[in-house]
Amino acid sequence: MYGSSPEPLSGTQAGTALHTSRYRVSGMDCGSCAAKIETALRRVPGVREVRVSVPAGTVAVSHDDTLGADAVVRPLAALGYGATPADPVADGPDAACGGGCCGTEAHSHSHGDADEASWWRGRKARLTVAAGAALAAATVLGLLVPATEPWAFPLALMVGLVPVARSALAAARAGTPFSIEMLMTVAAVGALLIGAVEEAATVLVLFLIGELLEGVAAGRARAGIRGLTALVPDTALLEQDGAAPQAVPATGLAVGSVILVRPGDRVAADGIVLSGRSAVDESPVTGESVPKPKSEGDAVFAGTINADGALRVRVTAAARDNTIARIVRLVEEAQASKAPTERLIDRFARFYTPGIVGVAALVALVPPLAFDGGWTEWIYRALAVLLIGCPCALVISTPAAIAAGLSNGARRGLLLKGGAVLEALGRITTVAFDKTGTLTEGRPRVTDLIPFGGSEAELLADAAALEAGSSHPLARAILAAAAERGIAPPAAGEVTALPGAGLNGRVAGREVALLSPQAAASALRPAQAEQAGAFAEAGKTVSVLLVDGIAAGLIAMRDEPRPDAHSGIAALDRAGIRSLMVTGDNARTAGAVAGALGMTAHAELLPEDKLRIVRSLQADGQRVAKVGDGINDAPALAAANVGIAMGGGTDVALETADAAILHGRVGDVAAMVALSRRTMANIRQNIALALGLKAVFLLTTVLGVTGLWPAILADTGATVLVTANALRLLSVRP
Repeated sequence: MYGSSPEPLSGTQAGTALHTSRYRVSGMDCGSCAAKIETALRRVPGVREVRVSVPAGTVAVSHDDTLGADAVVRPLAALGYGATPADPVADGPDAACGGGCCGTEAHSHSHGDADEASWWRGRKARLTVAAGAALAAATVLGLLVPATEPWAFPLALMVGLVPVARSALAAARAGTPFSIEMLMTVAAVGALLIGAVEEAATVLVLFLIGELLEGVAAGRARAGIRGLTALVPDTALLEQDGAAPQAVPATGLAVGSVILVRPGDRVAADGIVLSGRSAVDESPVTGESVPKPKSEGDAVFAGTINADGALRVRVTAAARDNTIARIVRLVEEAQASKAPTERLIDRFARFYTPGIVGVAALVALVPPLAFDGGWTEWIYRALAVLLIGCPCALVISTPAAIAAGLSNGARRGLLLKGGAVLEALGRITTVAFDKTGTLTEGRPRVTDLIPFGGSEAELLADAAALEAGSSHPLARAILAAAAERGIAPPAAGEVTALPGAGLNGRVAGREVALLSPQAAASALRPAQAEQAGAFAEAGKTVSVLLVDGIAAGLIAMRDEPRPDAHSGIAALDRAGIRSLMVTGDNARTAGAVAGALGMTAHAELLPEDKLRIVRSLQADGQRVAKVGDGINDAPALAAANVGIAMGGGTDVALETADAAILHGRVGDVAAMVALSRRTMANIRQNIALALGLKAVFLLTTVLGVTGLWPAILADTGATVLVTANALRLLSVRP
């Protein structure tokens, strides 16, 4: 299904086998693009089904054997999009762009430049700058030499209008007559006909800027998804025939191969440990904040990081089927499952624009032909109707409210990727939180010091001495606790790591070891072991300090909830929104944190498990927001109605998500919901203002009560009113 070569589907239709071909499309960055592409391809002979994924930038076409080799590429090129066959194995950060990023020179609507790193040098950016510069030049020239206005502004308008009109005509020929480009073309031409050229040129420039920014955002999101593959190293150390391990491409590893993973290396493939003991950082896959001990028989995942011991691993999955590859597929499939949502103005234009044009035609023709009315008088009224029908106020009203809402959020560290996210956030009924780095701070802290003879300071000093220079998360927690208490650790010598157990060394002439409770079990008295077990039940990681073989104390650590986690969950509850935890962490730790916050916990989950829970909630009629900060959250972030990345999260989480909380405050989720509800109420007010004024003046114009200039004032007045109303959102505070 994912290859570009035809693959038979299960079943036939009328005796003809169906195949699926997949293409990567450059320049597709919005629901309007998807609608045009789907409509155009459905008209191609031999095509039975079209599935468009805007977030992934792909089109999957189910077709029979009669489909020509370039039958898909040609109609897309005519619309201004580039298309190349997509290879799921080769599609990495470079291959994914393929030839599709070259786009096509056919029409200006191609936003292919947004898919490239140098988008500001692309064709769309150049058109936007040219149109803006032409408008600025016309304005200055008109002020300095008023006699130039009659031709300066029309020329400035043509700079942007001609390419947009060409795209509109191409879309009309492909079966979408009332596209967003057609809407802008009708608006600009209507304004030009009645002399409101300045307004037409300004609205067109704003439209081009919006299209450019939308394309840039879409390109960044796609790059973030494809960047997942960078977690897997390019090479692996392959053992063959008893010879020294040789570096080979990781993509060529076969199932059953044996590789060597050195300390500090990323694991190159999913596999089973054959020999060796180490701790492996699985946070890219499971979100577990503490590295997991690994020994013979344990599973390891591609993209995870080996910490302190060498491992020999037998490969159990080829590159296309490893953990990271599955996450990439889950992300793209989850995003593709969201039906592309057409912009509100595009939906309305299906009826509004042709309806107003039809009314204007009737006003111009019916009275002179049927009732002997004067042609000049009724053409004048028709032009006034056409101006009233110019959707400039509508085109500006919704983006103005969205821009004000987004600006308000950005100043507070709340980033939302567009108006669709704002609308969806206000309807959320359930929020699924990751634990590590989302509800918690993402790093362990020392919570308890239990000395068995000396003082807490002595216990912490000896532990910090052994951990000095280590980058292990637990070591950093101990060193941070010592620094907070002003404790300067003494020097330690002969420090040795004990894979899977801890470490030991000499401090002030004594033999000192910092071990796990399991490794130190023989040195613990029953009461001491019971205390360590109680900490473990509370979801804490426990280290035992031994001095000359005798237990000297316990150090308990845990990734603690963020300071505002409890109040943030309470704010959601007051808004009528349910909260739950979905995490890859162990059940005891997750249960302890969730219990303190008053929420349900689902623990020990892999990315596909989180995705399953999100989809199950959606199947029950819930509108789900997923909040997370790691790559392991990416599939669920993509599948949720709204995906929210927590501040400090990975680039992939930030790019895959629909929104981001930069300051890492749990309470900002409730603030996002409140901002969404206010913004959507403002948008509804704007639409009512714009349409209400137009309806009144449409009636008075047809009746002859008002003429061309009142119509101009009505259109301009609607624009001013909706803009002023939208700007109120800039001052809204939680």
